[in-house]
Amino acid sequence: MLQHSPILTPVIILVLWTFVMMTWMAISRFSVFPKLKIKPKDGQRTSELALKMPAKTQWKADNYNHLLEQPTLFYATAIILALVGGDSGLNLSLAWAYVCGRILHSLVQATVNNVLVRLTLFFLTSIALFIMTINAAILLIG
Repeated sequence: MLQHSPILTPVIILVLWTFVMMTWMAISRFSVFPKLKIKPKDGQRTSELALKMPAKTQWKADNYNHLLEQPTLFYATAIILALVGGDSGLNLSLAWAYVCGRILHSLVQATVNNVLVRLTLFFLTSIALFIMTINAAILLIG
């Protein structure tokens, strides 16, 4: 059996979490469509659709979009670390911290949307990702 890099586990967990948020967003949106008399053509421009959504419904969509932004840097960095042998110790701990922080960020944004808590989680996960990126650069460049 082919052995995998341990840093790929937090990667796939965050990918799976993104699908959880996509599903939560879809269920939230589709459940309010009839109440708001929203038709499929009303969703041609997501920015216009967002204006028609209740805030608590839109929070889930906003978070789903966020999971398609900075985490792409995480995926690239983690894969590089896996390829160059920097996939254990501190980097593995940072990867798990990043993923757990992003999941917490999602839960906060999708439920209570406390901006200060979200900002703190974003800042902390960004630090973890930055350190991982520096470590990957050092391993690649020397």
